[in-house]
Amino acid sequence: MILQLRAEVAGLRAENAALKDEIRRLKGLPPRPTLKPSGMEQSSKRSSPAATGPKRRGSSRAIVTEERRLCYEPPAGSRFVGRTSFVVQDLTIGVRVVRYHRDRWRLPDGRIVVAPLPDGVDGHFGLELRRLVLSLYHQGQSTVERIVALLRDFGVSISKRQVVRILTSKIDTFVAEAKQVLTAGLASAGWVSVDDTGARHGAVNGVCTQIGNDRFAVFTTTKSKSRLNFLQLLHGGSARWVLNAASRAYMLERGLPVITTDLLHAGREPSGFEDAASWDAHRNYSGPCQGQESLNLWGYGSH
Repeated sequence: MILQLRAEVAGLRAENAALKDEIRRLKGLPPRPTLKPSGMEQSSKRSSPAATGPKRRGSSRAIVTEERRLCYEPPAGSRFVGRTSFVVQDLTIGVRVVRYHRDRWRLPDGRIVVAPLPDGVDGHFGLELRRLVLSLYHQGQSTVERIVALLRDFGVSISKRQVVRILTSKIDTFVAEAKQVLTAGLASAGWVSVDDTGARHGAVNGVCTQIGNDRFAVFTTTKSKSRLNFLQLLHGGSARWVLNAASRAYMLERGLPVITTDLLHAGREPSGFEDAASWDAHRNYSGPCQGQESLNLWGYGSH
């Protein structure tokens, strides 16, 4: 009887939805929106490259971090015939809380000096915990609430506000790591692909640029989509402004007056500038240049 009633309720719901759609059509109202499945569910169902490739044993590419020998006491008359290996992969999940007792000294001049913290310690949360939070949020597409609940289940004393701070501040180390990935990837890659799409960040429209191939990928969100911005991203923040014969030829080709190119290159060829501030200082020192807009179209040496 319960199954029959559930079937009747389902039929009535379907009929009611059909009648509502018909009423909206007769009144000239827009149809009901089609709700797409969550992007998080779609990303979790995507098969990884390893899953689509040939099947391998789980321990074939595991890096062994510990060796243990298991002994057996055989009965008398047995003969040893060697050993066999068996690899087991496991995870260690736990909280490690360190309390640093820092010496305090009063110097002869009256100043108080405290012993510095070890390298890598920045704040009350360690580097590995911060790395896990960033991975869960960006790569795992977890919400802040889920991250807080998971860390508390592990035994970490942390609040939602502290997780937000980890996601939004003191990430210079990870930004530097991303730049190193780009540098290493471009140095070893035989080819790269580049794409960009619109992105909204901090309530402002921007552009997210992707650079990578089948071995690495770097995503950077900026406010511009110009060629100059792309060259800055391609250099990973280490771009240089260069004055040489190629830059002089390019300026003349773009119609810049000869007197302007002579002022810019006077005593500086070949030379370079490590940042935009030093380049702007040299450009202003060279005097008012006609067609300064054209100067922004060049400026970076080849990677």
